[in-house]
Amino acid sequence: MERKTPLYDLHVSLGGKIVPFAGYLLPVQYEGVIKEHMAVREACGLFDVSHMGEVLFEGPGALDALNFLMANDLRGMVDGQVRYSPMLNESGGIVDDLVVCRFDENRYMAVVNAANREKDVQWMREHLKAGVEMTDVSDQWAQLALQGPRSREILLQWTDEANLPKKYYHFCPRAEVAGVECILSRTGYTGEMGYEIYCAPENAEGLFRKLLESGAVPCGLGARDTLRLEAAMPLYGHEMTDEISPLEAGLSWAVKSDTHDFVGREAMLQRGVPRTRVGLKVTGKGIAREGQAVYAGTEPIGWVTSGTHLPYLGGAYAMALIASEQARPDAEVEIDVRGRRVAAKIVPLPFYKRAKG
Repeated sequence: MERKTPLYDLHVSLGGKIVPFAGYLLPVQYEGVIKEHMAVREACGLFDVSHMGEVLFEGPGALDALNFLMANDLRGMVDGQVRYSPMLNESGGIVDDLVVCRFDENRYMAVVNAANREKDVQWMREHLKAGVEMTDVSDQWAQLALQGPRSREILLQWTDEANLPKKYYHFCPRAEVAGVECILSRTGYTGEMGYEIYCAPENAEGLFRKLLESGAVPCGLGARDTLRLEAAMPLYGHEMTDEISPLEAGLSWAVKSDTHDFVGREAMLQRGVPRTRVGLKVTGKGIAREGQAVYAGTEPIGWVTSGTHLPYLGGAYAMALIASEQARPDAEVEIDVRGRRVAAKIVPLPFYKRAKG
């Protein structure tokens, strides 16, 4: 049976269309995916991401334990910093991708994808080094994502500027937002300026309502997916799986195999990069979808991992995993869309990148 987040009743009252996702009942949309997508790109959207999981690592061995689990190197982080990392299995595939928040030298929190919470916690326990206490604290937190160019302006109606993290991928561990004690993180999954707010479950509805009153638009899973695809952010189960390595998924920037040892390192390096993630702009008539074959002439060279019509860019785009030797910029390919070949072109990622400022 699917679980409900602390905001379930509010989603229903706001007209959210509820669907099962990652073991939870969540809104896929309210007034429409396109409207919600554009609200994030042009103003501000608000998401319930309370289904995400949080795992606490405490003790003198916390850093060493996490560094053995993560392909990225967590050494050199400062208090209040967030770092992204894939977590690998022993064959070099991806167990999950997550972010790690450093509170101090002996206390870290890993934020995991909802669908992988139980799997991740078990994997971490099975590979945990000594000197650290690991606790699944997911049920202690609700999480809201306030995303878009107006997110800072809206937050400042409810908190002091001193509570806002100054840099991307940093967080304030004890912020007060609308009278609620929170962890306030300058992170997100939309490609926009934004924040993620962690609070006690009983405070989530009141905080969500206040942010809506200040002009944020409620957004569902549909817009979350089109936004992350437009920004070319990989999604577990699509661009990342237990069989796809982070080097193939285009995450080499988050892999530090030359600085430390970690689970799956040797297998990942031995595998190499026989295939790679690319961006595709559909130039023919049609929309590419996950699982559809990609061809160079008559030769199948890979498959679509995610694809749809992207509202802000106004066209059909996709990400695909294809043979590395075929991943040439501007190369013409074809996608098998329901038995019909549709023309596409390899283009740089990300498809969308927000203007600085």
